Amino acid sequence: MDQSGVTAQTPKSPWGSAAPAAPACSLAEVMSEQLAKQLDEENAVVPALSDPAAELLPDEAPDTTSDLMLAQMLQMQFDREFDDQLRREEKKFNGDSKVSISFENYRMVHPYDDSDSSGDEVDWQDTRHDPYRADKPQTTPRKGFTGKGKNITTKHDEVTCGRKNTARMDNFAPEVHVGDGLGMDLKLSNQVFNSLKRHCYSEQRRSARLHEKKEHSTAEQAVDPRTRLLMYKMVNAGVLENINGCISTGKESVVFHADGGSLEEQPVPDEVVLKVFKTTLNEFKNRDRYIKDDYRFKDRFSKLNPRKIIRLWAEKEMHNLGRMKKAEIPCPEVVLLKKHILVMSFIGKDHVPAPKLKDAMLNSEDLKNAYYQVLHVMQQLYQECNLVHADLSEYNMLWHEGKVWLIDVSQSVEPTHPHGLEFLFRDCRNVSTFFQKRGVSEAMSTYDLFNAVTGLNIPVGAEDEAEFMAEIVALEKRNEDHIQKRGKKTFPVTSEDGGPPLEPDADD
Repeated sequence: MDQSGVTAQTPKSPWGSAAPAAPACSLAEVMSEQLAKQLDEENAVVPALSDPAAELLPDEAPDTTSDLMLAQMLQMQFDREFDDQLRREEKKFNGDSKVSISFENYRMVHPYDDSDSSGDEVDWQDTRHDPYRADKPQTTPRKGFTGKGKNITTKHDEVTCGRKNTARMDNFAPEVHVGDGLGMDLKLSNQVFNSLKRHCYSEQRRSARLHEKKEHSTAEQAVDPRTRLLMYKMVNAGVLENINGCISTGKESVVFHADGGSLEEQPVPDEVVLKVFKTTLNEFKNRDRYIKDDYRFKDRFSKLNPRKIIRLWAEKEMHNLGRMKKAEIPCPEVVLLKKHILVMSFIGKDHVPAPKLKDAMLNSEDLKNAYYQVLHVMQQLYQECNLVHADLSEYNMLWHEGKVWLIDVSQSVEPTHPHGLEFLFRDCRNVSTFFQKRGVSEAMSTYDLFNAVTGLNIPVGAEDEAEFMAEIVALEKRNEDHIQKRGKKTFPVTSEDGGPPLEPDADD
């Protein structure tokens, strides 16, 4: 073979011999149905083996000519992978814990043979086919009994009724934990079931009442939505710059610290307090005697509307503070009254309230000075302001800038009150006991302090409290009879309480 013949030969392709090019055909031939059938017959006779993936398919391959069948196969494969992923996630979360979580509601349950789990493993996630699940009792037919002859079972059968009552417990509220009574084959009698049903119903009503009470009442260190709205309105109106937080909580009120803003009528201090009287009525059930027998508010006292009594309580403290301020007694200055919220000046400095007299660290000289201040304040309160504090103790007196300040005068009454002198005697006993325990030698006894404040000079004698109280009660009785006969008070009355009581708000 010569060299020219070798060079002229066409080189071999590593991919095999190239197939001859298909003859060109026109568009009419492409659209011909006869040509399409001919091509199908040729493909059927000579199968194309050029696809290497065809050799890897099993001999009995499923029928994939149907699109529906192919979609179902793909969906089953996807669900299988999804369930396997959920099992891995469950195993990861649960670990060796005795309490396990379940993704049962998210599984795509499909039966298949080639599962990864062992044959004796129970699939506890699929509870729809749980063989150990208790069956609910069958309902009694309309005829009222089942069975024949001696095996008749009526709807009043004890066992049947017990199982039905156990099944009915599933209808209780979600917060009632009934357990797996059906699984234990529990049988509840009608009496027990009715008792449980009444108890669950009463608990739901009690919970609803408690929730409503919390929503509509000022609780400890918290305010109800109405009170919160009033406080926001004060901030929006510029009366307050901001409200900083709670500084004190008592039986009747919650005290908040705030930064003062401005008012057109009067200047607002830089630091103020908001005394929010609690709207929980149980705090005032036993304290109406302080206001129903007060002649300033007796005509406006209503036993049928307790919520207005709370606002009247705040108004009463405002008028009492007004009297004390005009007598130059150290006390908070009233800035504004809005329903049951009283805005007053802050006794303290730099957001730090003044300590109570009980907590103040005083030496002997300061204690002696404080005692004489308290004595002078009690005399002023009784003689000039025509008031009795009625709850005076070391808890309601503050020590600030070397002076004793009186707070919490909402329960203060006039001496003409049917129990005014009794309240004063109790105040004197509290004051004397506190200063005597602190070692103030100048502190007078309760009886001497009472006579020093009132100027009544009731004979002390053997200092028998029962006899002394009998004299006080007799004085109160004579004063009350005199008022009923003549229609006026026997004690002098001053009109220094800042004018007549305020009328209820228009938006009430």
